[in-house]
Amino acid sequence: MSTITIAPNSAQPLTVNRLGYGTMRLTGPQIWGEPADRPQALEILKTAVASGVNFLDTADYYGDDVTNRLIFEALHPYSKDLVICTKVGATRRPDASWVPFNTPENLRTSIENNLRTLRQEQVQLVHLRLMGHSAVPLEEQLGAMFEMQKEGKIQHVGLSNVSPADLEKGLALGEIATVENMYGYAQRTTLHDAHGETQGGEEVLALCEQHGIPLVPFFSLVHGLPKAGDKMAELARQRGVSEAQLNIAWLLHKSPLLLPIPGTSSLAHLRENLAAADIQLSAEDMAYLR
Repeated sequence: MSTITIAPNSAQPLTVNRLGYGTMRLTGPQIWGEPADRPQALEILKTAVASGVNFLDTADYYGDDVTNRLIFEALHPYSKDLVICTKVGATRRPDASWVPFNTPENLRTSIENNLRTLRQEQVQLVHLRLMGHSAVPLEEQLGAMFEMQKEGKIQHVGLSNVSPADLEKGLALGEIATVENMYGYAQRTTLHDAHGETQGGEEVLALCEQHGIPLVPFFSLVHGLPKAGDKMAELARQRGVSEAQLNIAWLLHKSPLLLPIPGTSSLAHLRENLAAADIQLSAEDMAYLR
């Protein structure tokens, strides 16, 4: 796999392989509760890391707190090159609904919870997830994150679910190491920012490229959204690969700053996703899929 460096100009840059794994789908229905097949969930994590994946995306509100515990059980003690990225800014109610959890006190509670369940002294990368119309200004949320970074609890701070305006505001407040947004072949123009307004996925990517910030795309394999005809399906058929595999390959070729994290609860699908890193797309292929 090719590599990507997070925060290359910082005192502690992180270099990872450019195909990560998102753990969200390891949980039960509605991203809640224990996995249906716990042994397979643990094997997926072990296989991913053994196959070269050294970037894992998690959150303490996955499960609730299921994926962090799975990561610890499967992979601790962690290899030195493994980067575990988590998210804060949200929490879950007992009915599995999602609500903001983003006051400075909330964010500190979340970081402490991640440190406890992952058994780490410092979280290497944390995305602040923006959740709808928030009563807490971004300045206060990021201020709390940067304060915990100074304390050594967080190594690098990122943003998630942001519009171009959100990202520009964040950059004015401090160093943003990464962005985690919905982005994929079929999800480039139908995104919504934290205020429910339409935002351009390509515009966020362009800003990331301008500032040398890796973009971690989530839900990149969502199907059923508008596509440019059936070009992805047609090219996948011609190449003898699945649409999901071609989606991953497209992301890897679209920009060197994209760090895909396709998730799955199937060991077979994990192996298929990892194989997508070997698919080569020509300039003509990428122009066809534009």
